[in-house]
Amino acid sequence: MDIFSAKDIVKKYDKHTALEGVSISVKKNSIFGLLGPNGAGKTSLIRIINQITGPDSGELFFNGQKLQQNHIERIGYLPEERGLYKKMEVGEQALYLARLKGLSRQDATKRLKYWFEKFEITTWWNKKIEELSKGMQQKVQFIVTVLHEPELLILDEPFSGFDPINANLIKNEILELKEKGTSIIFSTHNMASVEELCDDIALINRSKKILEGSVKDIRKEHRTNTYKVEFTGNIISFTNAIWTGCELLEKHTEGNVNIATIKLLYDATPNQLLQAIMPHVMVNGLQEIIPSMNDIFISKVSNEKIASESNFTE
Repeated sequence: MDIFSAKDIVKKYDKHTALEGVSISVKKNSIFGLLGPNGAGKTSLIRIINQITGPDSGELFFNGQKLQQNHIERIGYLPEERGLYKKMEVGEQALYLARLKGLSRQDATKRLKYWFEKFEITTWWNKKIEELSKGMQQKVQFIVTVLHEPELLILDEPFSGFDPINANLIKNEILELKEKGTSIIFSTHNMASVEELCDDIALINRSKKILEGSVKDIRKEHRTNTYKVEFTGNIISFTNAIWTGCELLEKHTEGNVNIATIKLLYDATPNQLLQAIMPHVMVNGLQEIIPSMNDIFISKVSNEKIASESNFTE
C-alpha cells in the first residue's frame, strides 16, 4: 500500500509551468528518491506535499485519504535551506518547534534528551544557533524534523554540509527510521546515495516525470551489454580473437593483469565472448557493467536536450 500518491499534478506560476501532469507513488516503509536537475519541479512538488502551496489541478492522497490539513502533523520536512532562529538557544528552539508539532513539553523534553544523547550533543543545549557550525545546525534541524515520529519524512539534500563521518551518521539514522516504519521521500543530487538508500525513484525534468520505478529494475532496464574482462596473456592476441560481434571500448594494464571493456553487439552472448578469447588468453574474470544511476540520470536528461545542465542541486 502507498503512504502517499500524487496524481496528475499541475502547477503554474504566471507563464511558467512548474509541474505538468506529474504522478508519483510512495510505498509504505520505503525510501523514494525524487530526482531532477535545476528547475525541474522537485521543489514545487515538495511544497505542494507540505501544503505550503496548492496544485492548480490533480489529486494528492495520504494513507488512502485525500490529503488534508491535519495530515501535516504526520509529515516531517527537512528543507535544503535550513530555518533555525540564529539568536535562540538550541534547547529552547528545539522545544518550541516540537510543541508546534503537537508534542507536550514533557514528551518533547524526553525525546530531545534521547536524541541529544544519541548524537552526543548534550553540551549544545544552552548554545545559541549562531554559535554552531552549519553541520552542527543541521544535526539540530534533523532532530526536530524527526522528533514527532512522522509517518512520512521528506528530506531535501539531507547530507549537505556534513563531513563524511556525520553524513554516515545521518545515513544510518535514515535507514533505522525506515526499519522502524517511516516512509521517506529523499531528494538529492548525490546519485551514489540514491543507489545506496533508495528503493524507488522518480526523475522529473522540465516539469514532467520522465522516469519512475525501482532502482534495481531501472538499472537493469538500461543495461548496455557491456562487460569488463580481466585476463593475463598477450593483449594483441586478445584483440585479434575478438570477432565482429564485439566492440573493444577500452583496454589497459594493471600490474600483470590486462583489463578490457567490451560491448557485445547484435545477439552476441558472454559465453560466445569467452569461447572466442579463452584459447588465446587466461581469463581471470568477466563482469557485466551495469550503468549507475548517475549515468542513467545524465543520459535521460541529455535526451531531453538539456545535456549542459549537469548540476543536480535545486
